[in-house]
Amino acid sequence: MYLHAGCQIAVSPDTKYFAVDWLGVEVTRATLGIIGMGSIGYKVAQRARAFNMRILYHNRNRRRKEEEEAVGAHYCAKMEDLLQQSDFVMLVVNLTPETHKLIGKKELGLMKPTATLINISRGAVIDQDALVEALQNKVIRAAALDVTYPEPLPRDHPLLNLNNVIITPHIGTATVQAIRMMAEEAIANMLAVLNGQPIPSEVFPK
Repeated sequence: MYLHAGCQIAVSPDTKYFAVDWLGVEVTRATLGIIGMGSIGYKVAQRARAFNMRILYHNRNRRRKEEEEAVGAHYCAKMEDLLQQSDFVMLVVNLTPETHKLIGKKELGLMKPTATLINISRGAVIDQDALVEALQNKVIRAAALDVTYPEPLPRDHPLLNLNNVIITPHIGTATVQAIRMMAEEAIANMLAVLNGQPIPSEVFPK
């Protein structure tokens, strides 16, 4: 949020000085709540630990004790408990009928007014109308979205005009290296099928 706005201030032709009271929010020692502790959520926790963040997580299945201890994560059986305690809430879930509009007006109302909602999963996991209302009324401090519904949003969508939201165009995996690794993984899976071998990344329906 502050990086984007700060860049605009730094390059603006109208800028004559930098305000000394323009302050952001500290990540170190803040509480991060991760909703969806699969492989990606766990990697987020590994990185967050480097910032000495307190890590809470909510997941369908609890991680093994050793995995929790490795990143210092604490399990919340109820998502509500995570929402109430977290300074940053990150959504890292698959989009399913159960997670469609997982975060709505009620859930946003449980969050701290100083909290930031981060979505790196799928846009439809959030009720966007409820999010607009929450951001407009300062129910939460801010949101950072790499995903929306639809993508891109209509150019007149109210989310695009709020100064307490930052939106990126679904670029969480948009690096040369990441795309190459995904292609290599897909090829390895296809070759395994063709050769009658176990599929490395097989997905089992629940």
